[in-house]
Amino acid sequence: MSVEEIGEKVKAKKAELKTLKAQLEGIKGEKADIEHLGEADGAGSATDLVQKITCKKILKGHFGKVYAMHWAGDSERVVSASQDGKLIIWNAITTMKTSAIPLRSSWVMTCAFERKENNHVACGGLDNLCSVYNLDSPSPMRAKCELSAHDGYLSCVRFIDTTKIVTSSGDSTCILWDMGTGEAIQTFTDHTGDAMSLSLNPKDPNMFVSASCDATAKVWDTRQQSATHTFAGHESDINSVAFMPNGNSFGTGSDDSSCRLFDIRAYSQVNLFQNERILCGITSVDFSKTGRILFAGYDDYNWHGWDVLKKGEGATAAFVESKHENRVSCLGVNNGDGQYAGTALCTGSWDTFLKIWA
Repeated sequence: MSVEEIGEKVKAKKAELKTLKAQLEGIKGEKADIEHLGEADGAGSATDLVQKITCKKILKGHFGKVYAMHWAGDSERVVSASQDGKLIIWNAITTMKTSAIPLRSSWVMTCAFERKENNHVACGGLDNLCSVYNLDSPSPMRAKCELSAHDGYLSCVRFIDTTKIVTSSGDSTCILWDMGTGEAIQTFTDHTGDAMSLSLNPKDPNMFVSASCDATAKVWDTRQQSATHTFAGHESDINSVAFMPNGNSFGTGSDDSSCRLFDIRAYSQVNLFQNERILCGITSVDFSKTGRILFAGYDDYNWHGWDVLKKGEGATAAFVESKHENRVSCLGVNNGDGQYAGTALCTGSWDTFLKIWA
């Protein structure tokens, strides 16, 4: 074979390699509609990012309104609570149910996954109890312990670690519990209306924030009985609160049809997300992995993604139609560990379905 022929073959192979590389890049682009929900943290537009999000999975199995959901720390499993009287543990990737826990009371309002070892879930509601379940227990699963001290319905529960739980209640209090003894360690009583939601600071295990029907959000140190900060600004009940991943700020959603961003360091409100066309309340809020997008679920069957860096009319740009057929009652981003961390948003609705968006 001559040198010229060898040269021609090398050129042909290089051209073929270039074509294959282009095809590979195209396949990668098709598979990755979105690598992370918070990827727009840089100079890019969060609006473009949110508008690319589509429904990838639908979790079907509840026969009543879905009231609450929470991701496990592995970023793959979800626990959901429904009016059908069941807690269901889902694998969000396969959509398979891994456990279905029958509850004593069907009036459940909140649920949570323990996010370190991922082997406990908790729930509560109109029975005024926080019931904790060990997922390694044999069927039919029974409560490992029931925490009883609240005088009103349980509105929110979160595991601080494998031994401590914090709850909020319609009796206007939050309580820190020792799961081992079942005893209340500390009771937080500064709210003057129903405590509706709470969120743990991802950077400080001693700090959490609560939201209330008294239209305030309060920041607490678990080592103190009184609130360290009180944030006002909302004009009606605050239904949901969530810390940003950096632990310095938190977002709220209210019946006044607005979401707000508060900064603990500045001790003030730093952004407001609302639109004159939105007249309904917000049921739930959560942040993308980097904190660039504030997701909010609404009573009008939709959910929105707000770009936290935009103010005024520009904040309305990152809107997404949810395609649920009833109220979006809960949502959350899988901001845990594992290879899928930060890549999916789960929304739960009164239409009995949960949807996974990515």
